Amino acid sequence: MPGRKVALVNNQIYHVLNRGAALQPTFKTKRDFQRTIETTKYYQNKKPPLRYAQFMALLIERRKEILEKLAKEKQFLVEIIAYCLMPNHFHFILKQIEKGGISKFMGDFSNSYTRYFNVKNKRNGSLFQGKFKAIRVETDEQLIHLSRYIHLNPYSSYVVKTLKELEKYFYSSFPEYLGKSEVAFCNKEIVLDQFENLESYKKFVFNQADYQRELQKIKHLTLEK
Repeated sequence: MPGRKVALVNNQIYHVLNRGAALQPTFKTKRDFQRTIETTKYYQNKKPPLRYAQFMALLIERRKEILEKLAKEKQFLVEIIAYCLMPNHFHFILKQIEKGGISKFMGDFSNSYTRYFNVKNKRNGSLFQGKFKAIRVETDEQLIHLSRYIHLNPYSSYVVKTLKELEKYFYSSFPEYLGKSEVAFCNKEIVLDQFENLESYKKFVFNQADYQRELQKIKHLTLEK
């Protein structure tokens, strides 16, 4: 198998993405999205003691003990800076902490979620399109624009119709960035420290919303020809 064109290096930031094989839906229900977020948080850890399916089979109290232990240790493969889950694809912005961390994280997450999805939907085979894509983020300016792009994805693709709905799209890190989510596991400061406050980041994102939606519309029409 040919090697990856982009080397994944410690302490570097990458835009990591993949989509469903043959563009099929990968997240169909609210539970699918929730399972993905839970799996992501779990496999971010360097040494989870069990496969996630085995972990979920434990009693609630035992699961709580394991999660508290992992939270205390804070030994991560990657830092998750931002993410967005869409019906047939996903985006992550990841900083690699451990050597091979992004590849291991993505492999564990993809394998675990695929097993869950296949059992639930009585199917076999791959769910995602082969090897995930990874693009290195080279500057702070690229990082903030990338965070805006992925946070606007649900709006530009018409998964949500309004910017008010986008603020409540809990399958991305945008509500967490705005302080409107109980789920909080992203390293947001690396982006937010470049803005005066949360409101200025929100304005930065929203100022590009309609333009990005128009670009998405043109791209869609081009692909239809």
